[in-house]
Order: sequence, then C-alpha cells, then structure tokens
Amino acid sequence: MKFVVSSSVLLKELQAISGVLNASNALPILDDFLFKLNKNELSVYASDLETTIRTNVTVDSKDAGEITIPAKLLIEMLKSFADQPLTFIIDNAKFSIEINSESGKYKIAGHDGEEFPKMVTVESPTKLEMDSSMLISAINKTIFAVANDDLRPVMSGVFCNFSAKDVTFVATDAHKLVKYIRPLAGGNADNAVIIGKKPLNLLKNILAGKDSKVSVEYNKTNASFTAANVQLTCRLIDGKYPNYDAVIPKDNPNQLTLEREAFLNSLKRVSILSNKTTHQVRLKISGNALTLSSEDLDYSSEANERIACQYVGDDMEIGFNSRFLLDMLTNLESDEIKVGMSTPNRAGVITPAPQKDGEDILMLVMPVMLNN
Repeated sequence: MKFVVSSSVLLKELQAISGVLNASNALPILDDFLFKLNKNELSVYASDLETTIRTNVTVDSKDAGEITIPAKLLIEMLKSFADQPLTFIIDNAKFSIEINSESGKYKIAGHDGEEFPKMVTVESPTKLEMDSSMLISAINKTIFAVANDDLRPVMSGVFCNFSAKDVTFVATDAHKLVKYIRPLAGGNADNAVIIGKKPLNLLKNILAGKDSKVSVEYNKTNASFTAANVQLTCRLIDGKYPNYDAVIPKDNPNQLTLEREAFLNSLKRVSILSNKTTHQVRLKISGNALTLSSEDLDYSSEANERIACQYVGDDMEIGFNSRFLLDMLTNLESDEIKVGMSTPNRAGVITPAPQKDGEDILMLVMPVMLNN
C-alpha cells in the first residue's frame, strides 16, 4: 500500500494524539501508532488501553490497508523534515515501511495492525452536543482540584452530572473543591459519569484551536468525544462520587470582596516566605483592610502585606494553604472575587464577582490550623 502526505500536516496530527502514549507499556504494540488507510483518508490511532484517540488525515492514495509504526521514531523523523510531501510505501507481508522524501529514502520496521487494540464502541449511548470552548473552560476550571489518590479512584477524576437543563462538573481532593455549572440542553434527568484526569487533559489539548461542536456519547462504562477530525474514547471511573453538596457551608455571614489580581499578586509574594511544608498564609481581616502574613521559623523568614478590601462581618483571622488559593485565583477570570467565611475552622467559599454569563462557579478551600 502507498500514500503521499504533507510532512507538517502529519506531524501536527501525530503530536496532537501522542499525549496518550505511556513511557512504558505492558503491550509493546502500544508504543506504535496504528495507520488505517482507506483511499484518500488515513486514520491514525494511539492508545494506552484505557483511552484511545483517532485522528483523520487527508492523503493522496488509491489503496487500503493497515500497519502499526513506532510512534517516537516516526515523530522524530517528521520533526527533522522541512514541509514537503512524503511518500509512504508499505509492505504488508513484511510489515516494513519505506519513506521517500525529496532528498532521501528511509526504511523502518512496523508491526501487524491486527495486534493493535480496537477502539471501543460506546453501546446504547446517551448523546448530546456542547461547544468546544465550554468544555475547555469546564476542564480548566476543575481539573486542578482532582485528587492524585490511588486509594480513592473516584476522586481522581471529574464528576460530570448531565441534567435536563444544565451540566455540573465537580472536582475535589478533600482539601479543595470546585463546582462548575453551565446551561446545556439535551441532557437526561441526572445522568452522572466520572471521567479520569488523563483523558480530560488530552481532550483539552486536542480541542485547543478547534472552534467547533463536540459530540458527546456515554454509557455506564465508556465515553466518546468527537470534534472535527478527532475522536477520543475513554473508560469511565467506576464508583459512587462523594456527596459534595454536604461539605459546602450554606451560611457564611463574613463576606470579603476584593480585587482578584491584587490578592493573587500579594499572595504570590507572601507565600514565598511561608513554611515549605504547610505553605500556610494567615489572613487577618479588620474593617476594610486585609493583612496577609507568612513565616518560616526554620529559616527565620517572614512576610506581611496589607491590601484594601470590602468586608462585612466580624473581625477574624484564618489560615489557608497558599498553593490551594493560588490555584483557585489563577483559574478564575473575574476582576473581583468574594470569599464567604463563617469561623476560622470552617471552609472558605470563593466565587467570582460577578459570575460570568452562563457560568456558576463555586470554589471551596479548607482552612489550616493557625500557630498562635
């Protein structure tokens, strides 16, 4: 079988799907891309068994067939070419690949395409459509709060609940929590899935630059996302997600409003001198002033900063892990934020002020014990 393809076009598509490849695989065939040729359409697959991605590339050919090609080797070769047409000549009996460029000829060994795992078909799926920009935003706003905990696999993914009128994305690691809601038509009444961190990161990277609709199909075990020429299918995380609504404090009489950018920059500076283990930053709120302070007794270092704010409530001191706050403030986009608190030993609730059109974001962060 034989086909001609642009080196830069093929490289771009292979790099987009190569993120699914693991550094080491139990099955050697997973170190390869599967090339499936059907005349002018070349479908390329990459998989780690849990997640499989397919991309389609237009080529010049009249043939059909399949073969697997070592992924890292092929990408390294394509990177070394200037943009030019490459001719692939494949011997399906010997599984050998000959690549002809404008200046040379190169031969590499492939493997039998029949050995490559098949892409899972999502049977009897629930189907819906959403904008790629909305899905990217939902992933960006939640994925940083996902746990890296093998003992609690359900918390190592993002919980997605599709209802008749909206979709809710939730991520938590028990120290921080994000709840993100967007209106969405076409869902069923409370149909929930848990999607792993790796497929969501891959999906976010694939969708970047694709201003299109994403077709979503899912059942109890698998989910599939299709946008333009790319399809990603992944296995869902099995299990019951914790009751996240139960941990969100409903009554927060102490309300702090301040500029997000000013708070973020102040926090960055003060956190540099915080304890390297706890990353603790103390917030002291009195009147219309917020004082941020940190210290590291091991290195005799400390920092204090004061910023203006609007505050309604009793004067209070509360401690937070600065890394969690930095993650949250970085992933919000509003000019101002509100921090709702009740007591120094209960969670703080951060929301944008005002909420962006169509979005409802709530971020929760647990306090840390202050050393007085």
